[in-house]
Amino acid sequence: MACDPQILRQVPLFGLLDDDEIAVLAGQVDLTRFAPRQRIYKIGDQGGRAYVMVSGAVRVTTVDEDHQDVIVDEPSSGEFFGFASMLDQSPHQTNAVAIEDTICIEVDRKDIETLLLRKPHAGMDMLTVLGRQIHAAQQLVRVRAARNPNELIEKESTFGERIADVVAGFGGSWTFIITFLAILVVYSTANVVLRRSAWDPYPFILLNLFLSMLAALQAPVIMMSQNRQDTKDRLRGELDYDVNRRAEAEVQGLSRKVNQLAEKIDDIEEMLRGKISA
Repeated sequence: MACDPQILRQVPLFGLLDDDEIAVLAGQVDLTRFAPRQRIYKIGDQGGRAYVMVSGAVRVTTVDEDHQDVIVDEPSSGEFFGFASMLDQSPHQTNAVAIEDTICIEVDRKDIETLLLRKPHAGMDMLTVLGRQIHAAQQLVRVRAARNPNELIEKESTFGERIADVVAGFGGSWTFIITFLAILVVYSTANVVLRRSAWDPYPFILLNLFLSMLAALQAPVIMMSQNRQDTKDRLRGELDYDVNRRAEAEVQGLSRKVNQLAEKIDDIEEMLRGKISA
C-alpha cells in the first residue's frame, strides 16, 4: 500500500526533508499492516527491511543467556526498529512481534539508496537528525532517572511508615540525645534530693522500666525506617541502571546508524563523481 507523504513527515528521521525529498521517499516505501501476535521478523532473519511505527503496538525482544525473552524496545509512533540490520544488511539480532493491529512503514535499503541518488542532500538532513538524537541520548546518560524514588516511596507509604520515619529521624538526632540526657539528669537529681519522699528512689527502678519500654518500642520502629531506606536505595539503583543501560544502547545504535549512513553517502558521492568524470 502506498504511503502518504504526510505520514513520513511524522517520522523524526525524515523531519528535515523538503517536499521533493519526501515525495521521492513516499514513492518508494510501503505501508504494511500486521495482525495481533503476528511476527514481523525473528532473530537470524535477513535484515533487508526496517519498519517505522505508524499506529498500533510492537514489542522488540531478544534472548538472554538464560534463554529468557528480554524486552529491548517498544517503539512508539514515528520510531524505527530493525534499522541497523537494514543498513548493514546483517541478520536481525532481535525479534519483533505486533501486539495489536499495527500499521508500519516498510523501508527497504534500496529505498534509501534511491532517495540519496536522486536527492543527495537528503543524506545530510538525516545525519543532522541522527546527530540531534545522539546528543539527546548523551544528555540522558548525564541526567538521573526522571522518576524520583523518594516520591515513588512516599506515594505508597502508609501513615504508620511515615510515623516510623519521623521517630527514627528524631531518635537519631542531637536534639533527642541532649533532651533525653537533660530529662535523665533532672529525674535522677529530683529523686536523690527528695530522698524518702521520692517517687522513684535510687536505683530508679521505675526509670529503668520506662527505659526498657522505650528501647523495646524504638528498636523495631527504627528498623522499619531502615528497611524503607534500603528500598529507596535499591529503587534508585534500579532506575540508574535502567537509564544507563537504555542510554548506552541508544547511543551505540545511533552511532552505528550515523556511520552506516555516512558510508552510504560517501559511496554515492564517489559513484556520482565517477559518472561526471565519465
